[in-house]
Amino acid sequence: MQLEDVDDRIAAAVYRRLVAHLRHRSDAENIDLMGLAGFCRNCLGDWTAEASAGTISKDQGREAVYGMPYAAWKAAHQSEATPEQLARMAESLKRNPA
Repeated sequence: MQLEDVDDRIAAAVYRRLVAHLRHRSDAENIDLMGLAGFCRNCLGDWTAEASAGTISKDQGREAVYGMPYAAWKAAHQSEATPEQLARMAESLKRNPA
């Protein structure tokens, strides 16, 4: 089976489960997600906005992912990135598709 073969209802349910999981796991910081996987909650919010063909802004997309405005989540859950985390993220991003 290919990803394109997955029904959109199933894909939407998976997206919602992923977002719920990330909301629960606020201990998994964006910088660490970026360092390991090359994407984070902001990416999901931005991709949501992009997929909406202009009906959802980036801020709205991010709020849908965070469950609150990004600035509020950042103040509550995000610490300053270390130089090591930033370096790991930079290396990880090199592996992302262009």
